[in-house]
Amino acid sequence: MGLPAPVEREPFHQRRITVDGYRRADGLWDIEAHMTDTKSYAFSNAWRGEIAPGEALHDMWLRLTLDDALVVRDVAAVSAAHPFRACPEITGNFARLIGETIGAGWSKRVRTLLGGIAGCTHLVDLLGPIATVAFQTIKSERGRALARKSAATAPAAADKPRRRPPLIDSCHAMRADGEVVQRYWPDFSTAPTR
Repeated sequence: MGLPAPVEREPFHQRRITVDGYRRADGLWDIEAHMTDTKSYAFSNAWRGEIAPGEALHDMWLRLTLDDALVVRDVAAVSAAHPFRACPEITGNFARLIGETIGAGWSKRVRTLLGGIAGCTHLVDLLGPIATVAFQTIKSERGRALARKSAATAPAAADKPRRRPPLIDSCHAMRADGEVVQRYWPDFSTAPTR
């Protein structure tokens, strides 16, 4: 099911963002984001001349290498296509993320380290989806590994969480009084008992 049918319209701008998570052979994780901006029409750029329809105005890449604890171990940032000559000069600043942990306070820390003239708006914008995909990649695999270990060695009761999972109340579906929490974390559910 998609959006309702739109009125007749003409395309003008397209932004594509992809974010992929990889397990590396050395035990670390790569979370890699790619963003492109294109227009459906030609336009002039003071530094690049004419940019043709479908040619990337922005073509940017950002890779964070993380450990199991979501600590940034390495960063690679590339501005392959950009509207201004100065754009690629700032990519080295993204190394400031090395040693930071994706978790509570991540967005605030990113703004402190890379906000304003210290960063690139488009590359910084990719750090939100990168954090989400990092969580989905690394935490999901850790959960699968724990489930495999538990199934082989311990009864299911040993898998009960000792503290409230951070996903609870993080969105509508994960609300403490909803069916998801009631099903997966009943000890932390605030739903009325029936």
